[in-house]
Amino acid sequence: MDGALLILIFLIAVALLFDFLNGLHDAANSIATIVATRVLPPVYAVGWAAFFNFIAFLFFGLHVADTIGRGIIDPTVISDQVIFGALMGAISWNVITWLAGIPSSSSHALIGGLLGAGIAKAGTGAVVVAGVTKTVSAIFLSPAVGFSLALVLVLIVSWAFVKVNPSTADKAFRRMQFVSASAYSLGHGGNDAQKTMGIIAVLLFSRAPAGSEFVVPFWVVITCQAAIALGTLFGGWRIVHTMGSRITRLSPQQGFCAETGGAITLFLATGMGIPVSTTHTITGAIVGVGAARRASAVRWGVARSIVTAWFITMPAAAAIGALFYWIGGAFLT
Repeated sequence: MDGALLILIFLIAVALLFDFLNGLHDAANSIATIVATRVLPPVYAVGWAAFFNFIAFLFFGLHVADTIGRGIIDPTVISDQVIFGALMGAISWNVITWLAGIPSSSSHALIGGLLGAGIAKAGTGAVVVAGVTKTVSAIFLSPAVGFSLALVLVLIVSWAFVKVNPSTADKAFRRMQFVSASAYSLGHGGNDAQKTMGIIAVLLFSRAPAGSEFVVPFWVVITCQAAIALGTLFGGWRIVHTMGSRITRLSPQQGFCAETGGAITLFLATGMGIPVSTTHTITGAIVGVGAARRASAVRWGVARSIVTAWFITMPAAAAIGALFYWIGGAFLT
C-alpha cells in the first residue's frame, strides 16, 4: 500500500480516536443532570445520550465543521504534521483532565492543539484571527448564556408550578427531563462531532488537487457521529460526579431548566458555526439553577477550579500540539 495513503488512514484513525475520547470525556455534559436527579440510572442515561449524539447530523448543518476546517488556521498551511500535532495535543490534554476528573473542554483542546501545530509550522501569520476571536469569545459567552437562560427558566417554571402539588410537579419534571436531556445530547452531538469532521475534511482538502473546494463528505459525517456516540456509551463517570453533584444539588425541575438552557445555547451556537464548549455551557447552566435557589447552594470552590481549567486548556493543548508537530516530522515526512 502507498505510504501516503497509510499516513492518511493513520491520521483519520487518530481523528476518530479523538472523537471517541470527546464522547467519553464529555458524556457527563449530556447525562450529568439526568443522573444526578435519579431520573435515569447511568447505564440507561449513556445509551439515551449516545442515540441522540448519533442522530444529530439529521438536524444541523455543517457550519461548525467549516469553522474548524477553514476558520482557525489557514487551510493552505495544513499538512499531515499539523493535523497530527493538533490531534495529539487535544488527545493528550483530554486524557490528562479525564484522569484527574476535571471537566475541561475537548473543543478548546482541539483548537489549542491546532493553533499550536499551525503556529509551529508557519508562525502566527497562519492564524485566522476572525475565527479564533469568535471561538475565544465563546469561552465567556456560552456559560454566561447558559447561566442566564437556566436562571430565567427556573423563575418561569417556579411561577408556573407555584400552585401545583410538589409530588405532581416532581413527576412532571421527571418526564420533561427526558425531553430536555435529549435536546442537550442532540446539541452536544451536533456541535462536538463537527469539530472532528472539520479536521478530517481539511486533511482531505490538503491532499486534493489545486482549485478543489473544501467539502465534508457524507462518510466523514456519519463516521464522526458514530465515533462520538460510541465514546458516550462508555461514559465518563468521574466527570459525571463533578458535574452532577459537586457543583450544586439538583432537583428534577432544576435539571430540566439546566438542560433546556444549555440545549438552547448549543442550538444557537451550532447554527452560527461557533465551536463552543459543551462543558462550559452546561456548567454555566448548572450554576445558574443553583444560584436561582440561593448563592450559597453553589459550591463556588468547585466551580472556580473548573473555570481555571477552562483558561489553561487552550495554551496547554497548544504547547503539546507544537511538541507533537515536531515529533511528527520524524516519521510523517
